Amino acid sequence: MNWLLAVIQTMLFVALAPLLSGWLKWCKCHLQNRKAPSLLQPYRNLLKLTRKQPVVAEHASWIFTKSPYIVFSAMVLAASVVPLIAVDLPSAASADVIVLVGFFAFARFFLALAGLDIGTAFGGMGSSREMTISSLAEPAMLMAVFTLTMTASTTNLSLAIEHVLHEGLVLRPSFVFAMFALILVAIAETGRIPVDNPATHLELTMIHEAMILEYSGRHLALIEWASQLKLMLYGVLIANIFLPWGIAQGFSAQALSYGLLTIIGKLGVLAILLAISETLVAKMRLFRVQEYLSFAYLLGLLGMLSHIILEASR
Repeated sequence: MNWLLAVIQTMLFVALAPLLSGWLKWCKCHLQNRKAPSLLQPYRNLLKLTRKQPVVAEHASWIFTKSPYIVFSAMVLAASVVPLIAVDLPSAASADVIVLVGFFAFARFFLALAGLDIGTAFGGMGSSREMTISSLAEPAMLMAVFTLTMTASTTNLSLAIEHVLHEGLVLRPSFVFAMFALILVAIAETGRIPVDNPATHLELTMIHEAMILEYSGRHLALIEWASQLKLMLYGVLIANIFLPWGIAQGFSAQALSYGLLTIIGKLGVLAILLAISETLVAKMRLFRVQEYLSFAYLLGLLGMLSHIILEASR
């Protein structure tokens, strides 16, 4: 039963990721006084792309053709170790934050290789920009998560969530700093405004889109689905680590149903806040991204220092 629930939870990640993307676009359109597409439009787009034959360049190697499958598989594996609706799952033993960051880095590495493999100027430009941003974002993410794990004395996500649930709603400065640091990193890692604009195709401003510009058909569908999964993964991390109330601690139908409804509500609220932010904030210049991510790292560092000085000394 436990393993079946773990598989169902991973399938929920895969199934609900396009819906979260559709909800985010729907909110942005209404905030910008535009006609909003259906919430199911991302599913239609993925279905349309899977029916199309991918066009592959003559000189592309196996890296270009296999990278979409590798990237999507890495995101699915990452989803399998992140608690979604319940904490105590068979995959909880491997739900380590270092493993999660490793899956993200593995997917990013192959996506950057695919952008370089095709030999176009835009692919190489996007890959170099992506690796530059990731080299700044990963230390900030680790600093933010280590602040939380120092409080829980573990790097295991499930145990950290159980620790927060056991301690109750206590306002800790370290948690506040770490949460805002992780939010800033999530915006950068998922290619959202102000770091990147997923809706643009202006050559000089593209980062993530430049790497996948040559993809089409089912290859593009897998990459788009993987990016939607990554957005949902970061949303679930923020919702369940810092605000874990509502997540199921047992396996009763009532607890699991309540956990599912709770995480849907949390992700819906986070998507609304992200839509408001992207509507009010303009995209920053590429050379200012390092300042943005340095600020995220500083917040994580302040969280760690506040834990050591104010909380650990008690």
